[in-house]
Amino acid sequence: MQTQGRVWKFGDHVDTDLIIPARFLNVSDPEELAKNCFIDLRPEFVREVRPGDIAVAGVNFGCGSSREHAPWAMKAAGIAAVIAKSCARIFYRNAFNIGLPVLESEEAADMLQDGSRIAVDIMKGHITDMDTETVFFAKPIPGFMMKIIQSGGLLSYIRETEARAV
Repeated sequence: MQTQGRVWKFGDHVDTDLIIPARFLNVSDPEELAKNCFIDLRPEFVREVRPGDIAVAGVNFGCGSSREHAPWAMKAAGIAAVIAKSCARIFYRNAFNIGLPVLESEEAADMLQDGSRIAVDIMKGHITDMDTETVFFAKPIPGFMMKIIQSGGLLSYIRETEARAV
């Protein structure tokens, strides 16, 4: 599983209300949520994000409420992966549940620049800054979580597991 895209750099303690403001939580369609992703923090995001782009953040990304709407909005907007120094545990699990991989790497989060082009090998945890050819390494994703990502999310994983059991 590999992806390439532009870095969207965010700081520390970006909460779920900054990812998708509470005033849009009456929407459950991910495509509609995507139209307001990061609208208060980076209004240009919804116009400029492209499929395959990567969100890069500091510590405690996705803190705040446990809403699944935050990773849904990001994934539907085109974000292929999140790289952060650390993530709020509930955001981390919600992201994996909907098939959005999260990689934790302090060095990558510090060194990658907004707008940089990067390549991410999710299976290996390698993050390559294509502008400088620098390679960063992420903490390994637990095996079970990797299976969920490979399946496209928790519901797909459960369906595949049930199908194999029959």
